[in-house]
Amino acid sequence: MPVLNRIAAYAEEMKAWRRHLHAHPELAFDCHETAAFIVERLREFGVDEIHEGIAESGVVAIINGRDPGPTIGLRADMDALPIEELTGAEHASTRPGKMHACGHDGHVTMLLGAAKYLAETRRFAGRVALLFQPAEEDGGGGEVMVKQGVMDRFDISRVFGIHNAPGVALGHFQTTPGPMMASVDTATVHVTGKGGHGATPQECVDPVVAVVGMVSAIQTILSRNVHALDEAVISVTQIHAGTASNIIPETAMFCATIRSFRPEVRELLKKRFHEIVQGHAAAYGVTAEIDYDWGYPATVNHADEAEFAASVAASVVGEAAVDANAPREMGSEDFSYMLEARPGAYLFMGTGPGAGLHHPAFDFNDEAAPIGASFFARLVEEAQPA
Repeated sequence: MPVLNRIAAYAEEMKAWRRHLHAHPELAFDCHETAAFIVERLREFGVDEIHEGIAESGVVAIINGRDPGPTIGLRADMDALPIEELTGAEHASTRPGKMHACGHDGHVTMLLGAAKYLAETRRFAGRVALLFQPAEEDGGGGEVMVKQGVMDRFDISRVFGIHNAPGVALGHFQTTPGPMMASVDTATVHVTGKGGHGATPQECVDPVVAVVGMVSAIQTILSRNVHALDEAVISVTQIHAGTASNIIPETAMFCATIRSFRPEVRELLKKRFHEIVQGHAAAYGVTAEIDYDWGYPATVNHADEAEFAASVAASVVGEAAVDANAPREMGSEDFSYMLEARPGAYLFMGTGPGAGLHHPAFDFNDEAAPIGASFFARLVEEAQPA
């Protein structure tokens, strides 16, 4: 796979970084050891500025180019997942119940590889801001960094990120202009009726029957309220009620994940969800409390930046290995907040065969790291030539 020769020479070093990170996963905003490891590497590389403690454990590093110019932002997420690892690898997680099951260890490694190259060569104008972000999986660290003024503080003009893609051919890139990943909202509904003996339902107000009716009716939102050409998903993922076969419970609850691409559709989904739940609550004689968590917005690439990023990827891996109009998907990403704050683009990069994201047998393919690092480095050199 064609990569920058200098970065190819870092391959074994990058593998060691990645496997160290994989063995020491941290969750959400508590990525302090990960940040310390990153900072130690950055100091070895001789970057010009290091700013710590952003969004609790995030790091921003600055590398100055040869000539004056704008600042381009490159982002890598750092956090792991609360999963028990099943890879059996020598570098498997040393922390029970935590593992890098989404490849953020690889994302950090790719950005570190690019940082080492850029600090050494500096064949670009302006500055590079390296954004090492905590809490992508839970907590919205991207939003926190934006709210803490990262884009303005470091005068970032454009921002780019990569996510690994197992199951996609090694080194193949995918992106698209416009919406690329969906918004994600989470609804939790607690229903209260009147419990009692299963043999005398006439003396009870059954919350189980109400929940069944609500869940069935919610599915009509997609088929009868959302335009057929607007993609959206509502998946009820939890239903909990009852303790015994002969007891009608007092309460029941259910949860749903709700995803879409357009703000108007997102608002419609919320409106209809509330109307259906409350309408059914009235019909069944129960009460319903809805906790509707407004989550990450859709990840929307800026057209010019997506086209540019695709052209850079083609310069690294060849045009045949780049899909610049890939289908969008219903997963979500808090890089969306950075794209709301600045023009930019997000890309997927194939890592070849292997377990899927968030699977306990997942492990990032170390052969992909020099490819991603080369993409980041070429992106800077082509965006801001010296």
